[in-house]
Amino acid sequence: MSETASSTVVARFKSDTGEVVSNMMDLPRNISVNHLQLICNSILKKDETVPYAFFINDEEITNCLDETLEGKQSYTEHVLDIVYQEQAVFKVRPITRCTSSLPGHAEAVISVQFSPDSRKLASGSGDTTVRFWDLDMQTPLHTCEGHKNWVLCIAWSPNSKYLVSGCKSGVVMSWNAETGKRAGPPMTGHKQWITALCWAPYHLHPDCRIFASSSKDGDIRIWDIILGQCQRSLTSHTLSITCLKWGGSGLLYSGSQDRTIKVWRADDGILCRTLEGHAHWVNTLALSTDYVIKTAMVPLPPYNDVRSDNVLAEAKIRYDSAVANGGERLISGSDDFTLFLWTPETSKQSVARMTGHQQLINCVQFSPDTRLVASASFDKSIKLWDGKTGQ
Repeated sequence: MSETASSTVVARFKSDTGEVVSNMMDLPRNISVNHLQLICNSILKKDETVPYAFFINDEEITNCLDETLEGKQSYTEHVLDIVYQEQAVFKVRPITRCTSSLPGHAEAVISVQFSPDSRKLASGSGDTTVRFWDLDMQTPLHTCEGHKNWVLCIAWSPNSKYLVSGCKSGVVMSWNAETGKRAGPPMTGHKQWITALCWAPYHLHPDCRIFASSSKDGDIRIWDIILGQCQRSLTSHTLSITCLKWGGSGLLYSGSQDRTIKVWRADDGILCRTLEGHAHWVNTLALSTDYVIKTAMVPLPPYNDVRSDNVLAEAKIRYDSAVANGGERLISGSDDFTLFLWTPETSKQSVARMTGHQQLINCVQFSPDTRLVASASFDKSIKLWDGKTGQ
């Protein structure tokens, strides 16, 4: 047996939040990532096998422990902390070719969104129509007419049954995705065009009737899709609202050209706090829970045996798991070239100010496992950040 194969290190496992979860143990230096997976799952007593990534001093162990330790200080007299991070239980297939082109709109396509169940695609256009597309057959399903101006934004309900659309005239309309017919009367009240739409999370409103809209007029309105009525109007921003998110704890987050992000309690419309720090317009928001909220009704491993009567319970379990370490996190991007990381449920102080872009930031997203944040900018770059520290 070689010296490398026979040598060992004294190690212990720690979570990415710093919690020590194991006693000290002797591990061979040539132990593989697969064996670390088995040991970690055994220590944590997981009912289902969960994939983990392992790190030593922020460097990932990609093959075996010895390769990561090579050239570093000796660990023979020190305890080696192996930090584990839970990974997503799915893989994304790389895009290699265009499968089809979907013609039909007569003017520019302004907004496009997949349904949560991935079976349909919806699009809004400058030709004032909303179109539904069948993704299995890659053919048009319905053409929905009713708007009198450009359709600027659309949003699917969590159960994939409804779609709401907002236009440049400030009118919001709802559609039945199965029939292409209106799901309720037109919703009017905004004085200027619609800038964002978002639905209440499924685990909070399983009937999928409640959604919110924001407008250039600086107001947020919460609607009942079936009645077509505004339940409440939230007013405090002094300039146009640019982005809107509905969090899993029942809070609404709105970013505005007034340089602030406001945190609202959706149930009664109370303004909880105002997040300040940006020196220019807030352009984009992202929640660490976006993925689990959007896919609340989609069975995913290890939830692929979910029955309809258990969907709500499983959606709540998945949300609780996503916020178990550190709560719900919010990222904001601005015209001031910076991003801010927040824990908006509990504090109005930022966790981190993230600098590096040389032009305005127009989009930001968390990875599904919340470990990474991707930001896109007019400086023609995409930057990746740590989703917990903002580094």
